[in-house]
Amino acid sequence: MIPATLILLTSLLFPGIIGKVKAMVSGRKGPGLVQPLFDIYRLLRKGNVYSTTTSVIFQIAPLLYFATILFCVSFVPFGDTAGLLSFQGDLFLFVYLLGLGKFFLIINALDAGSGFEGMGANREALYSMLVEPAFVVLFGTFAMMAGYDSFYGIFAHWHLNSSTYLVLSLLACYILIQIAMIENSRLPVDDPKTHLELTMIHEVIVLDNSGFDLGLIQLGNAFKFGIFGALIANFILPEHQSLWIRALIFIGVIFVFAVIVGLMESFRARSKMEKNPQFILTLSSIAAIAFLVALIITNKLI
Repeated sequence: MIPATLILLTSLLFPGIIGKVKAMVSGRKGPGLVQPLFDIYRLLRKGNVYSTTTSVIFQIAPLLYFATILFCVSFVPFGDTAGLLSFQGDLFLFVYLLGLGKFFLIINALDAGSGFEGMGANREALYSMLVEPAFVVLFGTFAMMAGYDSFYGIFAHWHLNSSTYLVLSLLACYILIQIAMIENSRLPVDDPKTHLELTMIHEVIVLDNSGFDLGLIQLGNAFKFGIFGALIANFILPEHQSLWIRALIFIGVIFVFAVIVGLMESFRARSKMEKNPQFILTLSSIAAIAFLVALIITNKLI
């Protein structure tokens, strides 16, 4: 219960921290930390407007997208404290659930029958497909080293008692930050503030969503950031510390993660569309290098 509660609570402030950092860097006052939360609350109180060209798929897809993300929250542990759901192989179910949620978001866009939304859905599917090997290879590496294929098993037996584990943890944090940016359609692959349909990806596939459905999608995106922040925090949490100290470190890591995202979006330019696949595949290459290093460390490389 502790991991899920911490993730959900910290995720609510995540968009506000990013916006505040970007405003401060550009010399503006910017909106308050809770303004994005108020915006989501306002959307959740509104009704939905459905086009006559859409089917029941369009109506249930946002809810299913949000449900898959909530399900993923239950798998994330808190150091040596298991998540709400923990079993052998939950790592792979986690990946499939993220993919399932993205699938519902894509068919939500396709059901609207818009050419622009179909174009954005195509790009969203491509980038998700390209980034998935990086995540699978990365955690497959840690599963091999820890001897467990569950999040709890990996983090409960992941000890920063050597320079090798420390380097791999830093490498994992870098890859997870980049994956979070791609999965949430942020810079450099996408710009959530753009209004040009030809270059939009995530924003264009939710153009027809409104009210409660749009609020669920935005809230789910915030929770997704919290999930990746929690995974990063689990690599850094110290051992043999009290629950309160670890909770403060956990919250601090997610706060720093939000600040890093804000800084990256302030000083990072959006990549050209044709450069994005190359950038995403680079993450898989880095994860493959980590896998080879793990094979050498565990004497499994013949």
